[in-house]
Amino acid sequence: MANPLTAPLPLLRSVSRSFYLSIRLLPAGLRAPIALAYLLARAADTVADSGTADAARRLAVLASLGAAFESLGVEKALRDELLALADLQPDPAEAQLLRQADAAVASLSLLAESDRAHVQGVLWHIVRGQRLDLERFPGTLHDAATLEEYTYLVAGCVGEFWTDICAAHLEDFARLPHGRMRELGRSFGSGLQLVNIIRDAGADLAAGRCYFPADEIAAVGLESVWTGWQAIARERVADGMAYAQAVNSRRVRAAVALPAILGIRTLALVRETGPAALTQRVKVPRHEVRAILLRMAVSLAGREAVCAEWDNRAR
Repeated sequence: MANPLTAPLPLLRSVSRSFYLSIRLLPAGLRAPIALAYLLARAADTVADSGTADAARRLAVLASLGAAFESLGVEKALRDELLALADLQPDPAEAQLLRQADAAVASLSLLAESDRAHVQGVLWHIVRGQRLDLERFPGTLHDAATLEEYTYLVAGCVGEFWTDICAAHLEDFARLPHGRMRELGRSFGSGLQLVNIIRDAGADLAAGRCYFPADEIAAVGLESVWTGWQAIARERVADGMAYAQAVNSRRVRAAVALPAILGIRTLALVRETGPAALTQRVKVPRHEVRAILLRMAVSLAGREAVCAEWDNRAR
């Protein structure tokens, strides 16, 4: 990973096709810091999800990895642990991600100082959220405030990061004030994480993780709580579309609109599937994603076209 402008992208494509598509839509100057931030966050997430390693070990590796993000270097002990965890990964792409983590961390030093500071800031929040996740489970989150904290740390902060770094690179970034864009970005990021939680609820429950508030479940039952948080997720993903509509750059608008559209479509599929979605994986078909991308490309991500795409998928 000698060049942060291009090197993270092939590996990013193998570990997250949907986010890779958004990155490819961005102006060139924004791709490097955002791609590298996401790649390092995925490396930390892979460590956290290494279920065959005990939680104490994963917590220690996450702490060392967080320190490496600040120091811009991976010490031998951490490198050895990452290689050992790589051997435990069932997904070859995630194994490769851990094997290349030291090179990815070193690439942080090649970013401009301001970009590096933004990346380090968002990674600090994400690693903290992942460590709290390991400390809290197996079990159930206590209340809505705990869930809100989690969604902010692992995703809401990404909306703030995205806003700050885009505004630093693009002179006329958005129609709305910077503070309002940060609020929308934070809500949107949180909403996308809620979509993941809602979609993956069945698998998480089988693994002993319940992200829905225990006090709400005690009051009305899991299925009602699951349905109620879908409404909250829809509102927050809609903030992502408001964010996209405020962005002046067509490329950035497309990069923001795509996950918003896929998020609202996922929620629509969950709603159509009903409680059966708790026992089966709901996913937007790949051909549908390609069709959305093609229509956005043809329209050059014009505001009216993006809004029409949203309306079609939100039904």
